[in-house]
Amino acid sequence: PVPCPLRGRPGGMDLAYVCEWEKKPKSNHCPSIPLVCAWSCRNLIAFTTDLRNEEEKDLTHMVHIIDTEHPWDVYSVNSGHTEVITCLEWDQSGSRLLSADADGHIKCWSMTDHLANSWENTVGSVVEGDPVVALSWLHNGVKLALHVEKSGASNFGEKFSRVKFSPSLTLFGGKPMEGWIAVTISGLVTVSLLKPNGQVLTATESLCRLRCRVALADVAFTGGGNIVVATSDGSSTSPVQFYKVCVSVVNEKCKIDTEILPSLFMRCTTDPARKDKYPAITHLKFLARDMSEQVLLCASNQNNSIVECWSLRKEGLPVNNIFQQISPVVGDKQPMILKWRILSATNDLDRVSAVALPKLPISLTNTDLKVANDTKFFPGLGLALAFHDGSVHIVHRLSLQMMAVFYGSSSQRPVDEPTLKRPRTAGPLVHFKAMQLSWTSLALAGVDSHGKLSMLRISPSMGHVLDMNMSLRHLLFLLEYCMVTGYDWWDILLHVQPSMVQNLVEKLHEEYMRQNAALQQVLSTRIVAMKASLCKLSSSTIARVCDYHAKLFLIAISCTLKSLLRPHFLNTPDKSPGDRLTEICSKITDVDIDKVMINLKTEEFVLEMTTLQSLQQLIQWVGDFVLYLLASLPNQGSPVRPGHSFLRDGASLGMFRELMVVIRIWGLLKPSCLPVYTATSDTQDSMSLLFRLLTKLWLCCREENHITEPDDALIDECCLLPSQLLIPNIDWLPINDGIISKLQNKQLVRLQFGKAPGLVGHTVSSQFDAFVRAPGQPKIDHLRRLHLGAYPTEECKSCTRCGCVTMLKSPNKVTAVKQWEQRWIKNCLCGGLWRKMPLSYS
Repeated sequence: PVPCPLRGRPGGMDLAYVCEWEKKPKSNHCPSIPLVCAWSCRNLIAFTTDLRNEEEKDLTHMVHIIDTEHPWDVYSVNSGHTEVITCLEWDQSGSRLLSADADGHIKCWSMTDHLANSWENTVGSVVEGDPVVALSWLHNGVKLALHVEKSGASNFGEKFSRVKFSPSLTLFGGKPMEGWIAVTISGLVTVSLLKPNGQVLTATESLCRLRCRVALADVAFTGGGNIVVATSDGSSTSPVQFYKVCVSVVNEKCKIDTEILPSLFMRCTTDPARKDKYPAITHLKFLARDMSEQVLLCASNQNNSIVECWSLRKEGLPVNNIFQQISPVVGDKQPMILKWRILSATNDLDRVSAVALPKLPISLTNTDLKVANDTKFFPGLGLALAFHDGSVHIVHRLSLQMMAVFYGSSSQRPVDEPTLKRPRTAGPLVHFKAMQLSWTSLALAGVDSHGKLSMLRISPSMGHVLDMNMSLRHLLFLLEYCMVTGYDWWDILLHVQPSMVQNLVEKLHEEYMRQNAALQQVLSTRIVAMKASLCKLSSSTIARVCDYHAKLFLIAISCTLKSLLRPHFLNTPDKSPGDRLTEICSKITDVDIDKVMINLKTEEFVLEMTTLQSLQQLIQWVGDFVLYLLASLPNQGSPVRPGHSFLRDGASLGMFRELMVVIRIWGLLKPSCLPVYTATSDTQDSMSLLFRLLTKLWLCCREENHITEPDDALIDECCLLPSQLLIPNIDWLPINDGIISKLQNKQLVRLQFGKAPGLVGHTVSSQFDAFVRAPGQPKIDHLRRLHLGAYPTEECKSCTRCGCVTMLKSPNKVTAVKQWEQRWIKNCLCGGLWRKMPLSYS
């Protein structure tokens, strides 16, 4: 291979924010050695520091977990590890974290009450006194391949294909078994399996008969369910060894079998010019957890490093002519051998301090390193190298060619910059000791030698000049990937400018409408949440955020209330009462609510009185929202007004109409569960009036391709509503104190752990003021629709994304309400994680 010099135009990366520790007189956070960090698919970052106490002169090994949207709200926990933490590893769901130390202890951390800022150690395992050098969760068999070259295809199945991949271990019925694998410094491999009953099965085995020191190791998985472990003793003159590990359960005991695979020597040790130049291997990484055929190696001396990329290939074994004459080799019968081949190598570099690998499972069909012009700058193709001079380079993960570069405050500038202009740095250089790329490779988090966390943006175009359509296409492709996988998309929002929002939302909706009906139903709420998060970033679309949040709430209420309906007889037809309700309401277009009721089997709507009363707050929201929508119809020409999009949304209006019918029937059973209206006349039948006007509006837009304008008579009747009923105030949006809207002007934001920032927000923040409650006003539980008072005494939790607030503990005992609350145990309406709020949040 031709060595690749890391030359390229600077750019493609910039600092979004930095977060530092407050300096205290008696205790101080200092970076641990080694320092490790991990980034989950839910955009939670875990990293380590040592807390040094000057009085007792000892170190406490801390684990810190932050949400990237609220980096100052750090959850710091004394890990209980007696030695320095060597590994951190998130599971596939981003809800559990493994930590391992230099004494052989491994701990599994889980969320307490599903709160992102509250964690507890649940289970663990130990190899006493044997430091852990590599750690990984077992593979669950789920692998999705991204086809970047097909990013313009209409079908999600072509862009993101499911790859046949076997789990590391399966339970009865093929369900993947959970657990982890670790490699220790003495050459042992230990596997711990989590049984469904909570029991932990652990087994330990030597990687080979002749045990040797393991300074570096990494773990990868094969499609056949096997595990591959790569090890090095730290010397570049020693081979890098590879082992196949098979895990099984025999007689309720975990069993480990190992097998030696082909090894390799780094090319720099066989090159006469560099033979003794790089004595130590400092980094050993598989390019991906599920890509055991490609490995990245870095060898270093005191000042410099060299990086090599290797690939394992099957090659035909030449057969001697004598044997050819006896038994000719034809086609597939030729014997094959596995051999490591070097793909690429760099020239001499500054000393590498950290390596971060991409997590995007991009399908690289072009193994000869030729990448199509429109995808060669795609972020997921690059890996990150941090250097001791403070700079960070993004290089192609196979060719190692430069894609983007970031120069830190202490790093050397490009060669063409005059020497006199370069600032002289005093003391040791600040550099990243640990780095992690986000799951879309659009952001990079690094913890430096002072324990400071830095968040870097990585441009979708990698700093190269691409037209706006190409950058938008990259962002759109990654948004679709997050929609399909369920991963959090915060790091994509880092790159969305206000001018892009309208275009991205429209394109996203177009792509969604091209999918089949079944997939659309699965992704229906996720795309609404995604649109809401995008529209928050532009002042011209802020009102649509209100509509999207209201639509998520409407869908949830509709599903919950319909699920309470039960067939009167057990031998019912195929359709459920909820489905029949939808069918009848769509067929019968009568404006009289009582005539629609006649066509329903009212016995299917009978519920206990306590259940009906407990649903009153949700029912009240439906009634208030319908009244607000109809009263705002005369002002329909103002798209910045919340609720505007509902006036043309036949599906949502149809849902409201169905719920009004259900509420009317329940009101006959329990009048006190009906929505309360303040009317000017005692004889006013408010429900009938609103249903009549709602039906007329629904008829105008029930057919998506044939929407008509409301007639003057309907608008006149809606104009009279404020004189007949008191129009309620709608609580549109929760207060969102996240960082994302403050980062749009591309100015560096400096933060401090444990201290909420008093930031001057982006112009979008001022637009929010019209749609949120002012500070000091009574707070509301956004999910239960309960008023909490101006200074709540109950513990609350808020969404890390939309800011939605709800009580931590349920005040209800009724089953129906518990069913509603159970929907939001793990995630908010928008899919965001919960974080516990202090009682003083008001």
